[in-house]
Amino acid sequence: MRSKNKASDQDRSFIEVARRAQIVRSAIDVIAEVGYAQASLARIAEHAGISKGVISYHFDSKDELVQQIVDDAMTTGDAAVRPRIEAQTTAADMLRAYIEASVEFYRTHQRHMLALLDIWTNLRTQDGRQRLGVRDNENEMGDVEQILRFGQASGEFGEFSTRVMAVTVKQAVDGVLLLMAAYDDLDFDVYAHELAGLFDRATRKES
Repeated sequence: MRSKNKASDQDRSFIEVARRAQIVRSAIDVIAEVGYAQASLARIAEHAGISKGVISYHFDSKDELVQQIVDDAMTTGDAAVRPRIEAQTTAADMLRAYIEASVEFYRTHQRHMLALLDIWTNLRTQDGRQRLGVRDNENEMGDVEQILRFGQASGEFGEFSTRVMAVTVKQAVDGVLLLMAAYDDLDFDVYAHELAGLFDRATRKES
């Protein structure tokens, strides 16, 4: 029999889906405020105005709740960024759209992304290894690499390792998270514009 926590949203009632979403939002707020290590289920429950037992009904563990935060960030981010990319017709415009839409998503989902940054840094396996890493960004980097290969095939981009460039683009985009965590006055528009211009020059085919 499938566990209640493994059910899809389609299998849950409206109330269950709403309650899970409430718990996730509270977990994001608490982690963004005090960090992953200090975000106990009791603290999250207090923030949500519910009992700890309600969280345990919907999520088997803190790890499962945290994984939901990670999954939601990736799913929501993809839904925000992908249409912007697919609306373009040239590789250069696709790459610019990816960079600008990603930075914009970080700006509009700051608490979620700050929580994700702390989770990414501090979530560990039982033997102490970092649980999340480069492999968890593989799908996104693969999408960027597709854009780069398309640009090379169409003659827009020069010759370079699409893998190295895709990793570099992703790391540069994610650099906004570190700046966002450190500075309250970060200008996201300037960051996105400058970054897009930098990679336009880096990928452009020499005439």
